[in-house]
Amino acid sequence: MIVLDELDKKALENFRGFVVKKDLVGIIKGGANVPAFVLEYLLANTCSTDDEEILKEGMENVKRILRDHYVNPEESTLIQSKLREKGRYKIIDKVSVELVPSEDRYYASISNSNIRKATISDELVKSHEKLLLGGIWAIIDMEYDPMITNGTKINPFVVRDIKPIQLSSFDNSKIAEKRKDFTKDEWKTLLLRSAGYEPLSEGLDERKLTLLLCRLIPLVEANFNMVELGPRSSGKSYIYKEITPYAILISGGQGSVAQLFVNNTTGRVGAVGLWDAICFDESTDKLFKDRDAIPLMKDFMESGSFSRAKGGEISGSASIILNGNINQPVETVLRTSHLFSPLSDEVNFDTAFLDRINLFLPGWEITKFSPKNFTNHFGFSTDFFSEILKSQRKTTYYDAIDKYFTLGAHLKQRDSKSVRRIVSGFIKLLHPDGVFSKNDIRGYLVIAMEMRRRVKEQLKRIGGMEFWDTNFSYIDKETQEEIFVGLPEERGSNLIESNPLSPGVCYTATSDGDTTSLVKIEVVALRGTGKINVTGTNNQEVKENIKNTYNYLRANEKSILNEQHSLMGYDLNIQVSNLMGAYISGGIGCAVYVGIISAIYKKNLKGGLAVLGNISIGGAVERALHFAEKVTLLSENGAKTVLVPMDNLSEMTMLPQSILGKTDTPFYVNSQMLLQKAVIGE
Repeated sequence: MIVLDELDKKALENFRGFVVKKDLVGIIKGGANVPAFVLEYLLANTCSTDDEEILKEGMENVKRILRDHYVNPEESTLIQSKLREKGRYKIIDKVSVELVPSEDRYYASISNSNIRKATISDELVKSHEKLLLGGIWAIIDMEYDPMITNGTKINPFVVRDIKPIQLSSFDNSKIAEKRKDFTKDEWKTLLLRSAGYEPLSEGLDERKLTLLLCRLIPLVEANFNMVELGPRSSGKSYIYKEITPYAILISGGQGSVAQLFVNNTTGRVGAVGLWDAICFDESTDKLFKDRDAIPLMKDFMESGSFSRAKGGEISGSASIILNGNINQPVETVLRTSHLFSPLSDEVNFDTAFLDRINLFLPGWEITKFSPKNFTNHFGFSTDFFSEILKSQRKTTYYDAIDKYFTLGAHLKQRDSKSVRRIVSGFIKLLHPDGVFSKNDIRGYLVIAMEMRRRVKEQLKRIGGMEFWDTNFSYIDKETQEEIFVGLPEERGSNLIESNPLSPGVCYTATSDGDTTSLVKIEVVALRGTGKINVTGTNNQEVKENIKNTYNYLRANEKSILNEQHSLMGYDLNIQVSNLMGAYISGGIGCAVYVGIISAIYKKNLKGGLAVLGNISIGGAVERALHFAEKVTLLSENGAKTVLVPMDNLSEMTMLPQSILGKTDTPFYVNSQMLLQKAVIGE
């Protein structure tokens, strides 16, 4: 018995003939390897009803069509036999075409039917160019003609006609007109049900539903670039494989220049000019077959066009999606590397490529799907749904935020463009009638800033100061209030304690030029015989820093320490902890010095304190290398005061204004001044 909720009834009332009960696909599909949009194309006309008898009749009709015309791979020999016996036969299958230059002719391959080198006319290929780019699902009118030969071989199979499985016409005005009959939440639920999800199921909260909607943005925004990394079985590729005939899924390493961009021999434009979206599945392995595809892809992702020696500039509107698995907890990845690191080695350190990503979807937040997360309610049939999405690509709401908000100073051109396009995408999805409120825009703006800031934060980890400006904000034009938008996974703001630091605890930063790390020094001084024990690092440079600092103290303890606090009366345990970054390098001597003295005297250090600089065995304070990167990292992770060697004074101009505004950087010239500025009460 069919049980309908109010939204089902409303969907049927407004879109009868264009909605289907989504669980029917699973019931009919069984083990057939046929995309959902093929089945729903067949279901929409006969099963868009709440009448159980008509529904059963429609399902039987679809089953009959599939039984008689859909080809399972194991039935390929039977289908070929039927073709031979009947001379002409309609099949539902995936057809692709390749050019064989040595014969100057096209040949078709019919996937499940296992037919190779079928004859197909040039006219059909020209009418359906996607045949050359991975193929399309279609109702194919096949013929068998044993008189067709190629030398001594008989090539009897002929593709006489092709009817792609998609709507022949679509009127977008109906969507805009009907949208007013639904609340925003109802429309959002209908969209997600149309994609196969059940928004009301347990485990899918509002945050996850928003992330699922983000997967649809590349289908409504032309030339939109997105990355999603997450666990297996979370449906990353499902959208682009199953619900639209306008997207293509490319397996890792299969993207060639000819397939993606242009075939220099024929001059034929590749996938970027013919598909709405190209999803690279398993982008953690390999993206491209040809190395020179990368610069072309950079050009295309930036401007929607690319240039080749022959033919000049070529344009396309395809969105680019990179999907991949992330196998470690995100906290672990952030401690040691960056969130782009799971991507293919071709691009995971290429900042020019990665900066072109508009949206980084945190797929690790989307739980693995279980049967309860898939809907059994009515949603748009996938062919109708895909046309809704495709039709929205022609409009834009790029300037929608300007009525209510101004973007903060840290959003540069690419950041602003990305944020605006994400907001535009949400409006197209949820407000196809163009009617939206200030609160709607505020919500989309916050999520858009998060998705782009995630890109920028990882670029900062890779490229350093070139991408320092990640403090994204927006300003309410009415109140002039500035609101900052953070990232759920960036918990760094409280890594450095704001309360007075315990005796022996001090923070610093290390950098080798490529990677900057946040380091915590913890010194415990126990009554003993002058032993020193270092844990937490095997880096010889770091151990040398600690040894030199200790020896300096030993040589000068009469002037630095009093008789009651002689180093020979203490055993020192020094723990060096890497709080953020790939690994610890040298330059930590002054932080160790402050830690030892405060531990011995049991003196608290000032809250939010960090110390840069190294100390030689002779007591000279050495300049901090990679000064700006270190101060920026410390400031963004909670440092209120960073004590800096005087030799770094000339580098102050390299610090971003926002860092200077929230973190003090007092200078010191010797170890005595260092202690005066670090210890509470000094």
